[in-house]
Amino acid sequence: MDELQQLRHEIDGIDRQMVDLFRQRMAVTARVGQYKLERGLPVLDAARERQVLQNKAQLVEGELRPGVTTLFQTIMSISRRQQRDMTHERADNPGLPRLLSAMAGIQAPVDTPRVVYQGVPGAYSEQACINFFGPGVQATGLEQFEDTFLALKEGRADYAVLPIENSSTGAIRQIYDLLTQYEYFIVGETTVKVEHCLMALPGATLDTITHVYSHEQGLFQSEQFLNRYPHWKRVPQADTAGSAQMVAESGDLTKAAVCSARAAQLYGLNILAQGINHNSHNTTRFVVVSPHMELREGADKISTVFLLPHQAGSLHEILTIFAVHGLNMVKLESRPMPEHSWEYMFFLEFTGSLNTPEIADVLHELSQTTGDFRVLGNFVSNLEG
Repeated sequence: MDELQQLRHEIDGIDRQMVDLFRQRMAVTARVGQYKLERGLPVLDAARERQVLQNKAQLVEGELRPGVTTLFQTIMSISRRQQRDMTHERADNPGLPRLLSAMAGIQAPVDTPRVVYQGVPGAYSEQACINFFGPGVQATGLEQFEDTFLALKEGRADYAVLPIENSSTGAIRQIYDLLTQYEYFIVGETTVKVEHCLMALPGATLDTITHVYSHEQGLFQSEQFLNRYPHWKRVPQADTAGSAQMVAESGDLTKAAVCSARAAQLYGLNILAQGINHNSHNTTRFVVVSPHMELREGADKISTVFLLPHQAGSLHEILTIFAVHGLNMVKLESRPMPEHSWEYMFFLEFTGSLNTPEIADVLHELSQTTGDFRVLGNFVSNLEG
C-alpha cells in the first residue's frame, strides 16, 4: 500500500467514527424534538444556534474555524428538518400542495402562441418576443404591464413577455409584484442587449432639440450623454418605443426620443447618435409568463417566492439549505409586503430541475422554513439573448 492509499485508509476509518457519532447525535436531537413537541416549543431557537456555532468555532484555532462553523451549520440544518418532520411545524404551509397541484396541471408549450408585451412595435419587449418565439411570433403590444396579465387571465393571450431586471439599473419591481398578485408561472427567459439611440424627425439636428422623451430607465441609462446638453428637457414616458412613435407623430423638430434603432426604422426617424447608454454591456432580462406551469426540455432554473417569518436568523436558515445541498443560488431579490411594515417577500432563483429527488428535498425544507412559499416556475436558463 503506497502512502496515498494509506492516508485514504486512515480517512475512511475516521469517517466511520464520524458517521457513528452523527447517528448518536441524531438520536439525541430526536429526543429534543419530542420534548419540543410535547411542550409546543418552536424548532428554531436562533439565539441558541448562534451561541452554539460560536462555541464550536472556539474549539479550534486559525484557518479551521470557518470549516467547523460550516460543518455544524450543516448538522444543525439536518437536525431542524428532523425535528420539524416530528413536530409537523408549518405543515399547514400551502407551498407544497400548491406545487403538486400546479405540476398535476402541467401543459405542453402552445404551438402557435398569442403573445403580449408592454409597449408598441419597436420596443425592446417586442424584440424579446422575437428572441424567444421566433420572427413569426404573433405579438401584441399593450399599454400597461398589468394589461398583459389581464390578457392572460381573460384568455386573450397564451404568454406575456415582460422585463424583470436590467444589468445596470436592477430589478423592475412592478413585475415581481404582479407575479405575486396573479400567481402565474415563469416558463422561460431571454435577454436583449440595450443599445439606446437618440432619434428625431428628418431635418432635426442636435441644435434644434429642446425636449427628449423616453422611459425613465432609458433616460437614466443615457444620462452621461444627455448631461452634455443641459438645456434639453427630459420627459419620461410609458415606454421607449412609444416615445419614438410620439415624436414621429408630432411633426416637431424640437422633439427627440431615446430608444432602439429598430424603432427609428419603424417610425421613420433619423438616428442622431447611436449607443448613447453609458454601459455598453447593458442588458435587460425578460421572463415569459403563462397562467399554466410548463416543464420544457432542459429546464434547469427554478424560481421561487416566499415570505419569511419576522425573526432573527430566518434568512440565514434559508441560505444554509442551499449550502447544505450544494446548489447554486443565482438570484435573491426582496420586496416589502404591502401593509406589513418591515416584512418582506423574497424572490429566489437557483439551478435545478423539479423532476429530481434532490430538489424535492430542498422544496420540502423551504416549505418548513418559510411563512408562505410558491414555485414560480422551472425553465431553461437563457441569458445569452
